[in-house]
Amino acid sequence: MGQIIETKETSKCSIFEFDQSWYELLTESEKLLIDENSVSIGFKKGETVCKQGAFASHIYFLEEGLVKVYLEEKNNNLILMLSTRNSLLGLPAIYDAINKMPFSIATYTNSRIRMIDIQVFRQLLKRNPVFSYRIINLLNESTAQIYGRFFSLTKKQLHGRLADILLCLSNKIFKSNSFDLPLSRADLGDLTGMSTESVIRMMKDFKDDGLIEMDCKKIELLDILRLERISEFG
Repeated sequence: MGQIIETKETSKCSIFEFDQSWYELLTESEKLLIDENSVSIGFKKGETVCKQGAFASHIYFLEEGLVKVYLEEKNNNLILMLSTRNSLLGLPAIYDAINKMPFSIATYTNSRIRMIDIQVFRQLLKRNPVFSYRIINLLNESTAQIYGRFFSLTKKQLHGRLADILLCLSNKIFKSNSFDLPLSRADLGDLTGMSTESVIRMMKDFKDDGLIEMDCKKIELLDILRLERISEFG
């Protein structure tokens, strides 16, 4: 399984980046088994890939796009992470004691996802110890990163949480200080544990302080060093 790319922000960023080396750990016959028991499906922006509580029948490999993994509770959502291309999603459901999806997945952009039969995935875990070890590492790394995210949500002030997300988007998704934001203000609220109104107010504060520039969906980070300090000291 692909490893999380190590950066200074790894412990608190909501965005996960993986490579595809998990596939190379399989034998040719095992790769064929994956290919014969999976299907690649295109999803449009805003579509639901799977629902929390649904029967867990597949592991989801994100071939292209950007998705959110989130918990649903009545009218409130909590985004656990954003995932980019080459991510494997739904791994908590590989264990026999779990037969339902523990979270929902929805697309932020047009995406392509390969749905792998979960029973086949379990077979490979049992027969290929190197592959299994990589999956265990991935689960541990993801858990550690989510711990860091919850620390940010529960211990940081509003400005620190918003700075975290903007820096993550800049560093890990767009690789640029200027980008078109694919998230709504409500989505940013779900990511940062803030109300939509608070997000709008914080974004205005950042703009007034010369930290960012905004033009509709276009955002430019103007003062990275100050944003990093706000993120660090929150």
